[in-house]
Amino acid sequence: MHYDFRKIEKDWQDFWAKNETFKAENNSDKPKYYVLDMFPYPSGAGLHVGHPLGYIASDIYARYKRHKGFNVLHPQGYDSFGLPAEQYAIQTGQHPAITTEANIKTYRRQLDQLGFSFDWSREVRTSDPQYYKWTQWIFIQLFNSWYNKASDKAEAIEDLISIFEQEGNANVQAVCDEDITQFSAADWKAFSAKEKQEILLKYRLTYLAESEVNWCPALGTVLANDEIVNGVSERGGHPVVRKKMTQWSMRITAYAQRLLDGLDTVDWPQPLKDSQINWIGRSEGAEVEFALKGSEHKIAVFTTRPDTIFGVSFMTLAPEHELVTKITTPEQKAEVEAYIEATAKRSERERMADVKTISGAFTGAYAEHPFTKEPIPVWIGDYVLAGYGTGAVMSVPCGDQRDYDFAKHFNIPIPNIFEGVDISEEAFADKATTVIANSDFLNGLGYKEATSKAIAELEKLGVGKGKVNYRLRDAVFSRQRYWGEPFPVYYVDGMPQMIAPEHLPIKLPEVDKYLPTETGEPPLGNATVWAWDTGKNEVVANDKIDNKTVFPLELNTMPGWAGSSQYFNRYMDPHNENEIFSKEAIEYWQDVDLYIGGSEHATGHLLYSRFWQKFMFDLGLVPKDEFAKKLINQGMITGTSAFVYELLGTLGLPKVYLSLKVKNDNKFEVINKALKVVHEKYGPNSEFKALTLGIRPIRVDVSFVNASDELNLELFRNWREEYGEAVFIGENGEVIDGDNDKYIVGREVEKMSKSKYNVVNPDAICEEYGADSLRLYEMFLGPLEQSKPWNTAGITGVHSFLKKLWRLYHSGPEGAFEVSEAEPSKDSYKTLHKTIKKVEGDIENFSFNTSVSTFMIAVNELSSQKCNSRAVLEPLAILVSPYAPHIAEELWSKLGHEGSIATVSFPKFEEKYLVESSKEYPVSFNGKMRFKLELPLDLSKDEIEAAVMAHEKTQQQLQGRTPKKVIVVPGKIVNIVG
Repeated sequence: MHYDFRKIEKDWQDFWAKNETFKAENNSDKPKYYVLDMFPYPSGAGLHVGHPLGYIASDIYARYKRHKGFNVLHPQGYDSFGLPAEQYAIQTGQHPAITTEANIKTYRRQLDQLGFSFDWSREVRTSDPQYYKWTQWIFIQLFNSWYNKASDKAEAIEDLISIFEQEGNANVQAVCDEDITQFSAADWKAFSAKEKQEILLKYRLTYLAESEVNWCPALGTVLANDEIVNGVSERGGHPVVRKKMTQWSMRITAYAQRLLDGLDTVDWPQPLKDSQINWIGRSEGAEVEFALKGSEHKIAVFTTRPDTIFGVSFMTLAPEHELVTKITTPEQKAEVEAYIEATAKRSERERMADVKTISGAFTGAYAEHPFTKEPIPVWIGDYVLAGYGTGAVMSVPCGDQRDYDFAKHFNIPIPNIFEGVDISEEAFADKATTVIANSDFLNGLGYKEATSKAIAELEKLGVGKGKVNYRLRDAVFSRQRYWGEPFPVYYVDGMPQMIAPEHLPIKLPEVDKYLPTETGEPPLGNATVWAWDTGKNEVVANDKIDNKTVFPLELNTMPGWAGSSQYFNRYMDPHNENEIFSKEAIEYWQDVDLYIGGSEHATGHLLYSRFWQKFMFDLGLVPKDEFAKKLINQGMITGTSAFVYELLGTLGLPKVYLSLKVKNDNKFEVINKALKVVHEKYGPNSEFKALTLGIRPIRVDVSFVNASDELNLELFRNWREEYGEAVFIGENGEVIDGDNDKYIVGREVEKMSKSKYNVVNPDAICEEYGADSLRLYEMFLGPLEQSKPWNTAGITGVHSFLKKLWRLYHSGPEGAFEVSEAEPSKDSYKTLHKTIKKVEGDIENFSFNTSVSTFMIAVNELSSQKCNSRAVLEPLAILVSPYAPHIAEELWSKLGHEGSIATVSFPKFEEKYLVESSKEYPVSFNGKMRFKLELPLDLSKDEIEAAVMAHEKTQQQLQGRTPKKVIVVPGKIVNIVG
């Protein structure tokens, strides 16, 4: 019976689905283990072979933990809201829900054919109203909460209102907006309802505020920093500008320190932790106020070096700073406005990365030094960011390279006390501190003492205070998109009101157009049924808006990270209609034990999810304030791109492509000879001229190339019209005509991407080699965390291994199943148990690639031993099961077992089978090894010598002679010197 992997895999996939083999129970006597993958966005392109890498690893571990007696939760779902589906809808007019559903079907089929042990009964989709009902619910909880610094956690907004009613806000320690005005209890009671709502918005954990955002006109939406690459949108490569808009924001800054501290409690990769640490950007220093001359305004700056305050010679504001328009003099207005307009075209990341460009504009205003009272010119420069600190810096040319370069570029006077300080010297900072500290109260102090003294003096004057600052900014939570979660918000007199949770979900309305409206409103501005009736508690037509009982609904939608920030918790109880999850479910599953996904989500999803988890912990909804104990970032499977080489400047002839050898030789006479042949065939009526021509590589679809790197010319010519008449110069330097030569492409390892035409479809691999072969091969490529190149030709090795494994259980010309009840040999037991030990250790250490090698060695050894004993082959099938589940299930069934192998106990390693009781001695004569003799390890030196001398092969070698000496090294060698 041959190894019919197609039938075997289909049969067992059907079995798992029918019997819900991998369904996890929320109540079990078994210990729990929660294995999670970052759920995929279902794109129209489907999966390529790079996508399943992390899924295969997590599946191996999930299956292993089931074998070890755990109740394993291994769910899967879809991050199904997002910009790509919306962009496709704009292009085609097809509703995003339709394309998303079609894409999910493709993904589900592909995931199932790879044999993953997902509990599909718990599937979630972020675009499902029954799922985003709870995303909306969490938004309402955030709106109804504030952050109490005293208790260091989120608390109900009703508690804050109670404090206001009793004592005002003077003693409230809250994370809130900077522009809070102090008021008493009497003041609070005298405020109108709208005034109270406006004040509370400054405290809520999600709030409306005008903020600087990354606006992409081409996409018609705001983008997060992590959605921008090199100053353009990651999606489509469109220009992005900075713009002020009223947006919903999340007060993630309230959790900055806890987000830092929490990293010490989780087993996550250090590079990822470092990314979050740098993104949060904690720094200690002082906040200083500089009064503006002739104005009531003041400029607040944050500095980590308050001891350098006597070195301030000018100030620089971010172009977006709110004071810029208020303090700019009429003479400088045109220059400042032009500079602001130019700066708006550069993203924050671009400005941060550009350390060479020096640009700015003088506002015409002057600040006053808090100690010397000297006037300080106020400039704007885009190297200062509105989103960091206060959006203003006190510029100290002797203490900061960019300040120094800025001052030199614009000829800003630098105080004489800095003359003689060499800006290029390594010891500059120390010298500068010494010079700057040369003042009455900083004289002679070191850095730390000078810093403390400066802060104390600033506090005495009432113009500064010590402060801890974070680079982390509050997260903008609004998107001007259609295909996203609607906000559960309506507006009364311009103030946001939450829809009561019992009326959720607020479903996306139908729209005819997915672009923003002509007046610039988000796509939901196109909806005709998008108003909230407070009497009926339902969504009604817009024409019923009377601002009495029917009010307009929010037009923005939530960002992509909204739905992914708590999905891991919802998996615990996904069908609960009354709660986000039951107390019993969350208490049982607690948190994610193993999370596998890409490191590119470090400062996006993974940071936002930690924020939401800590918030939910504060509310008592979850038992842990970190959602994932262990995180592994899988590496990338790269594609091997294929290239043809176009000969440039062929004077009106058809396109000419050089094969790899000809391209690499780049010999003029060879290329010229080939080109002459082309000319004679396609351009005989024109004069031929030999030219030195350039060569340009052109990517070609890898599906046109075989395992020997030969290009299928017919497929290539039919790919695009421009290639139809192409001429190919083969490896021999001749024009390919018929089968006279072959065209060899060039190869280059790159990220696997549809745009690079190097994507390998897993469907084709499964059809030719099977899912078990694909699973094994992806693990065999190298360590999980490292990137590795895909080479389809390499999969034949693991496929051959599976066929060899199959033959262990089958014998004879017909390949009949044959397993004996005979006791295994000592060698077979040894092979089995060293395999158990190695594989178990590999899985525990996530070294899956070495397990595959171990399986290959084991099967080779057992084949050589002609082992077909059940006592060895039965546990071997279990060992293989996490990696190649389909063949393992089939063999388990053939071994006479009912049901699935999935929950059978993992084989136990027994040390006794690896303990050596004998030693194979090489027996040498005059230093040349002649034969080997196995002897017990517990023999004495004399007993070893006696046994060797008595052996018939020794007697044959000696032929009656008496040796001069017999050298015995116990446990190693025997050498007979004759």
